[in-house]
Amino acid sequence: MTSDEYSADPALRRVLDKAGGPELLDLLAKGLTGTDLTTLLLEVFRRRADRLTPAEVMRRYRTDRFVTPAPTAFADIRRAEDFLLAALPDDFQLLTLAPLVPLAAHTAVATVDPRKVVATIRGSEVAADPTNALALEGARRRSQALAADPRSAVPVRMAASQRVVRAQHFDAPGMLAHFHLFALVTASRDTGSRTFEQQHLVEHLQFAVRAMARAGVRHTEIRITCLDGSTAPILGRTRTELAGTPGVDIVDDPDRATGRGYYTGLCYKIYATVHGWQREVADGGFVDWTQHLTGNRKERLLISGFGVDRLAAALTPPADSERQWGGAARSGRVRRLTGG
Repeated sequence: MTSDEYSADPALRRVLDKAGGPELLDLLAKGLTGTDLTTLLLEVFRRRADRLTPAEVMRRYRTDRFVTPAPTAFADIRRAEDFLLAALPDDFQLLTLAPLVPLAAHTAVATVDPRKVVATIRGSEVAADPTNALALEGARRRSQALAADPRSAVPVRMAASQRVVRAQHFDAPGMLAHFHLFALVTASRDTGSRTFEQQHLVEHLQFAVRAMARAGVRHTEIRITCLDGSTAPILGRTRTELAGTPGVDIVDDPDRATGRGYYTGLCYKIYATVHGWQREVADGGFVDWTQHLTGNRKERLLISGFGVDRLAAALTPPADSERQWGGAARSGRVRRLTGG
């Protein structure tokens, strides 16, 4: 640990001063093997758990935002999830993801601050975004395909619905520590002429349009951001493919601030207008994760994430939605759904 790192975080400095100095952090982070660190932490947390009384557990349950139930009714979340499931094309395989992923699954290939992810003492992380787990599985399947045929371009299409946890704190109504995301990813190989990007972006957006229509959304706005000039033809084809779709507008969004450095080439957001309020319900785009995971620069990956709680709130009558989400429902205040 450098002296700058040690002095930059007052809370960390206070803890390390009490525990013996920055050398302790270096020992835990670098000096122990993963197995030895797990052994140590398991004993630490066993001893801490042995000291806790039922009353203390109850007090933690009342105050810990990570463990309190969701404000959105189960039936509303299930109904919104069913609309998404019903719109999923048959060639997408629906997976049941594990609640944990390997340590650094959210940070090794994506620009996510590790402090936004809940790490476990067993060298793993609580799922914070199903697209990361789907990317890992997509990379595994693509690696198998490439081992059999180095030029394989057979696409891997997968989807999952998962409740996730994020550790960053938002001091605003509707900003949840845990929430439900419906995600789909498509992984394949670059075959030239932006064929992958053009085909699969349209496929993901057509899914979104069908899902919103099934949910009874009267107006859907798709805001697309070209992160570099080479993706302009993709936007052109997307407009052509979705032209004339009732209740759907395709809007250029060159000033989008979030997602830059996270997505590559092109990204999008989807907004649904229900009961006179517009809410962000989906976020997606192209990422380079499978290139890093497979070690093959020709690999391509498209991810999309839909906020099930947010869609459920949008579909809930205004009085109920206001009661559940407070001022966030009226103001339309949202967080980026994928990428933390």
